[in-house]
Amino acid sequence: MKPVSQMTQIELAAYVNSHLTEQGISVVLSGGAAAAYRSNNRYTSYDIDLVNIYLVPRKKIIDAMGMIGFVEEDRHFKHPDSKWVVEFPKGPLSVGDEPIDKVDDIRFSTGILKILSASDGVKDRLAWFYYYQDQQCLQQAIWIAQSNNVDLAEIERWSLNEGKEAEYKQFLKGLE
Repeated sequence: MKPVSQMTQIELAAYVNSHLTEQGISVVLSGGAAAAYRSNNRYTSYDIDLVNIYLVPRKKIIDAMGMIGFVEEDRHFKHPDSKWVVEFPKGPLSVGDEPIDKVDDIRFSTGILKILSASDGVKDRLAWFYYYQDQQCLQQAIWIAQSNNVDLAEIERWSLNEGKEAEYKQFLKGLE
């Protein structure tokens, strides 16, 4: 196994994800690190958001992360050999008002990573744009869509259900 100090962000996410799975803790990568991976690193994130999908008690996460050298500081987990911090947003796993049922499993040399699909990754970034006017997240959504085969009809359906038709049109314009 590669040392933590030599792991890329996504390899570290897979390592942590696999370890937590072994401990009975189900998490899914979302947020900026998922956007970085899905956009072929056109975006850079310095944290790893692993959504705690079954609301496992924090104590169990602290214990499991301690087994692999992470220490909790505030709401982050830090490893002395890594520049990335790990966070555990509470579930449920969703984008806007809709739950996410299916995630992708991607194998790396460091473990198996559960990650939002590319289409759900676009929706995750668009939710930040739709509800918080985060222009950086709009750009991330565009990069993810440009770098992956995404389901634009599904993204449109979701956007309309969220009541964000005008904002969705801004996203489409950015894809041109």
